[in-house]
Amino acid sequence: MTTTPETAAAKTVKIPSSVSVKRFAELLGLPVTQVITELMKNKIFATINEDIEFDTASIIAQDLGFETEEDLETGSEGTLTLERLIEICNQEKSSGKKLDNRAPIVTILGHVDHGKTTLLDTIRKASVASGEAGGITQRISAYQVKKHNKLITFIDTPGHEAFSGMRKRGVSIADIAILVVAADDGVRPQTKEVITYLKEHKLPVIVAINKIDKPEANPQKVKQELGEQGILLEEWGGNVIAVEISAKQNIGIDKLLDNILLVADVEEFQADNKRDGLAVVLESHLDPQKGPVAVALVKTGTLKVGQDISSGSVYGRIRRLEDFAERSITSATPSMPVIIYGLSAPANTNDVVQVASGKTAARIKSKEALLGKSVGNAKKAKSTSDDDENVKKLNIVLKADVQGSLEALEQILGAIQHEEVALHEVATGVGNITESDVRIAESSGAIIYGFNVTATAVANRMAEMSKVEIETYNIIYKLVENIKERLSAMLPPEIIRTDLGRMAILAVFKTGKYDMIVGGRVNEGKIARKTLIEVRRDDEVIGTGKITQLQHNKNNTEEVGSGNECGITFEGTVKLQVGDTLVAYSEESRKRTL
Repeated sequence: MTTTPETAAAKTVKIPSSVSVKRFAELLGLPVTQVITELMKNKIFATINEDIEFDTASIIAQDLGFETEEDLETGSEGTLTLERLIEICNQEKSSGKKLDNRAPIVTILGHVDHGKTTLLDTIRKASVASGEAGGITQRISAYQVKKHNKLITFIDTPGHEAFSGMRKRGVSIADIAILVVAADDGVRPQTKEVITYLKEHKLPVIVAINKIDKPEANPQKVKQELGEQGILLEEWGGNVIAVEISAKQNIGIDKLLDNILLVADVEEFQADNKRDGLAVVLESHLDPQKGPVAVALVKTGTLKVGQDISSGSVYGRIRRLEDFAERSITSATPSMPVIIYGLSAPANTNDVVQVASGKTAARIKSKEALLGKSVGNAKKAKSTSDDDENVKKLNIVLKADVQGSLEALEQILGAIQHEEVALHEVATGVGNITESDVRIAESSGAIIYGFNVTATAVANRMAEMSKVEIETYNIIYKLVENIKERLSAMLPPEIIRTDLGRMAILAVFKTGKYDMIVGGRVNEGKIARKTLIEVRRDDEVIGTGKITQLQHNKNNTEEVGSGNECGITFEGTVKLQVGDTLVAYSEESRKRTL
């Protein structure tokens, strides 16, 4: 018997983020022809083997009488989502299995300029042996320190408001949050934002009241403001530890580390070292010599050299593993930040690295090859789209050194909104600027922007020949400022009009094809030579022109004030009459900004 919407009304189906039409029909328990017919009704023409996204599938399922929810465990290729990984870790903790102790993962959060970066640097310099700090430490501030022979893993998330999405990532994969609040500044907007995140994720919090060495420091005021935001400190009857520190002067850092270990002992952070490794991509980039490089944090299990892995839509085999100090290792266990070499392309931030069978890797590779052409066409289509003809567009090709930088730039640029001009990203990517970037920019009339990257010699030559602009920056906000300036230059100027005076026409002496000589009296302000004129008749504007000659008492003059009579030569197409009013005015063109 065929299932009908009525019989299926109470059924809830789990649908992956992307699913083939055939698999979708199987999940619903309906004939595939019925599903395809419903898709066509919604103007979605998909074949039996093509994938549709969750939102589309959800609408179709609801039209067929089903309730839906997204299956967070699997994507279209069986890849784990970050949400499902966190869920697996939580299930692992409550499973009753014998697990292995692991280092606490700590993120440092707070308002911009309250000293998060300084604190990280101080901890690293005090705890990491000289010469150990490698590229990973400098690039993303992910590293491990040892205190009382116990490891602590630190990950950094930038503090500026534009990086709120990355801060959310840091909160979701960390075990403990250090909330940094400046003793001389107190709770600020981003502090409140972070507190909201912490409450949502129910993370253990340690408050670090920083900059206590400053004369204007007021730790008690900070504690009071934190209490008002629902962060109750131990000394006020709450359960949140507060440590007064000076990151700059290295005051209270040891006490802070001791308290991290104290919280870790209470929480008992554990994982299953024996299972295949699952890690979260913190950062990725394309190294000219080493190829795609992923920086990941192992959440559970063990990653080993030689394993086949997948991460989102990319695949590979681990050729080499390095720890945070760029030392070669053969395996990576829970809570370790690790550098992975061997993926087919740079992975996306927040994608989950998982051990995959050779068959899974081959399937991803095959799908990537099949989709390669359509992806290229989609980029081209995007560069030539024109949703609103009234909006002027600035086309750009955006390249960055790592995925995190690209995310941050796209987030900042996405916030630039204006009714008359818009930024259009023709293509984006990770790695140096190449010939293909120049070709895309040339075909779409785009400017190439690079952040912490350079253009290859061939790309530079091609750009010169094709007159494609390449702009490279190593400070993110200088790049953004340049784009804002270009968008502002595309805005039509603002015309500022200033009325100077009024004159009533008393006599018409000569009428030419394009000019007239008339006489009149200045009733208000002044009339000046070479000013613009608005002609009004019966209080209605009937035309415009300008004064080319001005006389007072039969003598040429530059201006005539109120109460005086004068003669003028008027240049314009409108024919003046006795009784008309001439309004003299000036116009100033002023540049506009976003």
